[in-house]
Amino acid sequence: MYRLIVGTKDWSSWSLRAYLALIATGQPFDEVLVQLRKTDADATKAAIGKFSNAGRVPVLQIEDGGETVTVWDSLAICETLADRHPEAQLWPKDWAARAMARSYAAEMHSGFPDLRDQLSMDFARELKLPELRPATESQIARILASWETALVRYGGKDGFLFGKFSIADCMYAPVVSRFTTFDIAVSKPVKDYMARIWALPGMQAWLKDSRKEVADGIA
Repeated sequence: MYRLIVGTKDWSSWSLRAYLALIATGQPFDEVLVQLRKTDADATKAAIGKFSNAGRVPVLQIEDGGETVTVWDSLAICETLADRHPEAQLWPKDWAARAMARSYAAEMHSGFPDLRDQLSMDFARELKLPELRPATESQIARILASWETALVRYGGKDGFLFGKFSIADCMYAPVVSRFTTFDIAVSKPVKDYMARIWALPGMQAWLKDSRKEVADGIA
């Protein structure tokens, strides 16, 4: 029913977001990997173009009732999976929590450009923290403060941003990896939250594949 096209796992933060949401549905899926950066841009675009004209990963193909529907963009994929699998509770049930969770996800989707630039995802490695620009420091502080706010208000016994694991957590999981890679100083509640994200089976599977990419010289 599902085929997920992802990029090189050590680097592709957007692919990770869609992957975690699909894992959370409990549905089986096929996976296609497109190598990034190791080939020229035209070759990469052509490889992705076999699945979507958008030219970027991730891409989700859904086969249902004899029809194949293609969905691109991480947030669109997450929203589609939430629509198709309400039992997975990828958004909080409470409308107020759901509205805030959507705001968190959208802010991550469209924001934090300096963080992305200076602390790019390198999932399987530990790297030295570069000298951060003021804008990067401000964006890190914003993320840490927003995590603490959500955890205090909604975290509860499950300990994710809005209680149960949600799309908001999918969207911020690559940031957890960035903060881990560059050893960003965080508070105890945030450290515990990051540990819960890191321990997810999907994150551990992604880490295993990322390490293999590094060992094989793919990343």
